[in-house]
Amino acid sequence: MMRGLLRDLLDAAIGAADAARCLPPRLPPVPTGRLVVVGAGKAAAAMALATARHYGERASGVVVTRHGYGLRPGETAGAITVLEADHPIPNAAAITAGDRMLDALDDLGDADMVICLLSGGASALMERPAPGIALAEIQRVNRDLLASGAPIFDINVVRKHLSAIKGGRLAMAAWPARVWTFAISDVPGNDPSTIASGPTVADPTTCADALSVLRRYAIPTSRAGEDGLKSGRLETPKPGDPRLDRSVFRLVATPGSAVIRASEAAKEGGWRVVDLGAAVEGEAIEIALRHADIALDLAARGERAVILSGGELTVTHDGSGSGGPNREYALALAVALQGRSGVWALAADTDGIDGAPDAAGAIATPDTLERARAAGLDADKALRRHDSGPFFQALGDDIVTGPTRTNVADFRAIVVEGALP
Repeated sequence: MMRGLLRDLLDAAIGAADAARCLPPRLPPVPTGRLVVVGAGKAAAAMALATARHYGERASGVVVTRHGYGLRPGETAGAITVLEADHPIPNAAAITAGDRMLDALDDLGDADMVICLLSGGASALMERPAPGIALAEIQRVNRDLLASGAPIFDINVVRKHLSAIKGGRLAMAAWPARVWTFAISDVPGNDPSTIASGPTVADPTTCADALSVLRRYAIPTSRAGEDGLKSGRLETPKPGDPRLDRSVFRLVATPGSAVIRASEAAKEGGWRVVDLGAAVEGEAIEIALRHADIALDLAARGERAVILSGGELTVTHDGSGSGGPNREYALALAVALQGRSGVWALAADTDGIDGAPDAAGAIATPDTLERARAAGLDADKALRRHDSGPFFQALGDDIVTGPTRTNVADFRAIVVEGALP
């Protein structure tokens, strides 16, 4: 019963970010000139499909999504081409996608309109390296930043300054056309300049900020990258730049909307909801310990409640373990709870992938540790090694959703059974 409840709450959260439901009501009227669609992210195919159905033959362009997240058999986005590329590290296909988007924006006039569709993962899926920066450097820097435990804001500060398409430069390429950006956010705080590395909005961060991030996490750059950042040659357009004055940004789904929908579903089932917010950040283990304390306190008082939270957790590791921040959170929570009866939990990434394509996350149950011992598994050792993936897979407690074609960051639910009223 509790497993079913947890999965229902996850499905409710994911459903809140369904492009077919949240995007069409926000789309603007058809322009008098051309209508060009560009975009990137794990929801790009679903957003392109909804856009094509809304505008019909008027809409043409190109979007890119993660491999496996493209159009399904029988679907068509009309004249909008849907490409696929690697994630989370950009590859040559990401550069091809970036080039095709910039080509589609060439020679637009002020009567034309651009619809830019953004969602989580876009930073890796569309790219054009800044002059003098090689793809290999972008790949290495991205890989090092992701392993460093740096928050997404810091990661995207660097990404914007090494790119010729991020940090407002996509909108600059479309000027003087009107640019409407519609985003499904996966970042805490929903900062437009952080979502997808802000390709259509002004960038308040600087080359100096990017250098500071690289030095803080001891990540080296090439001589061209170092010189470009020190000299300001790689600077992004700033607030007040007239080339961005026709760019409009709109959010259509956020981590907050996902948590709200899950909260509504829990309350419909008669549960009290403890909402910890949709912008929780930090190391997965540390956050799990805090949440375990809240759950244990509720359980000790006999409360019957569902604890909900969203946001983006991180894992600082050396690359040897397997399993993303959601499974690490679930494992750390199970260890902290020490088999406390009546406490169940789920942690999953709403895009369907928790650091690797085999699972979205995991469920922790009151008997997780007991079953692990019976199977010869050492929970503490797995946690120290950041090896939560094989742990939950062996127990059969992985959450497998497949590609969800959306992304509103992590979703976590802890059910404290308590006493029935």
